[in-house]
Amino acid sequence: MYFVAPFVAWLIAGMMKYAVNHFRYGNARERVGNGGFPSNHTTIVTTTMMLIGWKEGFSSPIFGLGAAVTFIVIIDAMGLRRYVGLHARHINELRLDGHKLRESVGHNAVEVGGGLVLGTLLGWALSWII
Repeated sequence: MYFVAPFVAWLIAGMMKYAVNHFRYGNARERVGNGGFPSNHTTIVTTTMMLIGWKEGFSSPIFGLGAAVTFIVIIDAMGLRRYVGLHARHINELRLDGHKLRESVGHNAVEVGGGLVLGTLLGWALSWII
């Protein structure tokens, strides 16, 4: 049942992100995609990693691998993808044709932290269900 955990995490994080964007910006459909609270990617890998930890043990090699992948996802979200969004913002300021690039593709610490907390809770809940 480990293959179900990423889908459950994606679904719940996506619904939560849609609700947050709806209350924060009014029209959540325009903000569907990468970026925002909580981080879907962080939620997905954290849910799976924590489920493995609670079922297989936190000292298992596969949990260690999951932790490594989680760190890579977090570094990517807060580093590279965040800077891609900053570049898009500057490019949008220079464009004259009205076509805008998406600026919200990365995450800040709060958005990643939300994904970590949500993923941890989902992994724990799934460990009781599975």
